[in-house]
Amino acid sequence: MTAASDFTADLSPEERAAYGRQARGRMSRTAHSVFEPRPDRPDPIEVIERQSAARVPELVPVRYGRMLESPFRFYRGAAAIMAADLGPMTDTGLGVQLCGDAHPLNFRLLASPERHLVFDINDFDETLPGPFEWDVKRLAAGLVTAGRANGFSLKEQNTLVRECVAEYRTRMREFAGMRTLDIWYAQDDTDGLRELIGGKPDPELARRTAQAERRARTRTHMKAFDKLTTVTAEGRRIAADPPLITPLDQLRDDPSEEGREKELRSLVENYARTLAAERRHLLRHYRLVDMARKVVGVGSVGTRCWVLLLRGRDDDDSLLLQAKEAGESVLAAHTGGDPYDNQGRRVVTGQRLIQTSSDIFLGWTHETGLDGQPRDFYVRQLWDWKGIARPETMDPRLLTLFGRLCGASLARAHARSGDPIAIAAYLGGGDSFDRALTAFAQAYADQNERDFKALGAAVQAGRIHAERM
Repeated sequence: MTAASDFTADLSPEERAAYGRQARGRMSRTAHSVFEPRPDRPDPIEVIERQSAARVPELVPVRYGRMLESPFRFYRGAAAIMAADLGPMTDTGLGVQLCGDAHPLNFRLLASPERHLVFDINDFDETLPGPFEWDVKRLAAGLVTAGRANGFSLKEQNTLVRECVAEYRTRMREFAGMRTLDIWYAQDDTDGLRELIGGKPDPELARRTAQAERRARTRTHMKAFDKLTTVTAEGRRIAADPPLITPLDQLRDDPSEEGREKELRSLVENYARTLAAERRHLLRHYRLVDMARKVVGVGSVGTRCWVLLLRGRDDDDSLLLQAKEAGESVLAAHTGGDPYDNQGRRVVTGQRLIQTSSDIFLGWTHETGLDGQPRDFYVRQLWDWKGIARPETMDPRLLTLFGRLCGASLARAHARSGDPIAIAAYLGGGDSFDRALTAFAQAYADQNERDFKALGAAVQAGRIHAERM
């Protein structure tokens, strides 16, 4: 397995390109078209249950309930299953820092520290160095799964993948010809999205982009504050909505105020040490006043996730942070191990390497949970101009455009962390890789649907319990 940093600046561009072309001997581009479940393929329900064993027991049925809503929701929660499928396969050996879970809904509008909206990857729970194609395959199969959910024809599904992968390949070739710092500084702001996908101005795309931008700008920390908090005799506190939002004092049989305050201070103080000095100074302007456990996402349901309410000048000067448990990446068993002693640090390091503009409050910590078990966490702001895509509302043309944006964004992430010259040389100027990924995406979407049905059968048989909420 080639790590993200294995190439060196000693090699000339010609030598790096030759290295990329040589990787075709290890795995040809057309070979990516094949996906056949191995005879010894792990039972997908066992894979999910192994993950659930380390999670909050009362929340595990909520995770299964969300995964049973549709094959696409199942896919979002099945990164470990796909990692187990990809891991034993031959790979290119061309390493990057992987997102690790590059399904379409993990691409969205985000706020840069300069308060600009940019389009980028959002979720890094599974990030780890590995072969670039694993992320591309995760994205491609996700687009087919989303297209099927929308009732798209086979031709429309295939177009989604081909254009997404072609955008990835084309942009990687652009990065291969760029200076190193220009690659590092490249970002996709909302003003450049139409230029990125090219072609004539599209009125519907312009309207949807503007609408998404407006929605993202309303998803501020103050809106989260209004939605998630309530006025109490002690001031603003996090509003209870169990089991989705459960304040800390409701998770203990007999909590003491002294013990609770000590635990809260410890978490924030340890996390603050991982911030740059100027950001630690900023954080000191806030005082932690409340904490609650929150259920998030689909695949993450059951992991410990805390909402931290901090108060500045007064109740109208608030900061909401999210401290999310970071376990071992689902890729770790298939990439030769994990070099980090703190999984929160792994997430933060990967995010800073991949993203063009990361949250100023992004950091990590190590804490002992309510059950006495040590756990790693990463911390970031809760809501900060996040525009979430809604593929279920997109027709084939719009979802294809969105897929192209995802492919371009993924290429930028991989060019920052890997060798764009070698990867571009491997991909070449033709569409062999595009067509191969289209076949792979269809085959893997079929497998995902079989696994989705297996989860439903396990619930029907009483093997596992699911709750819809």
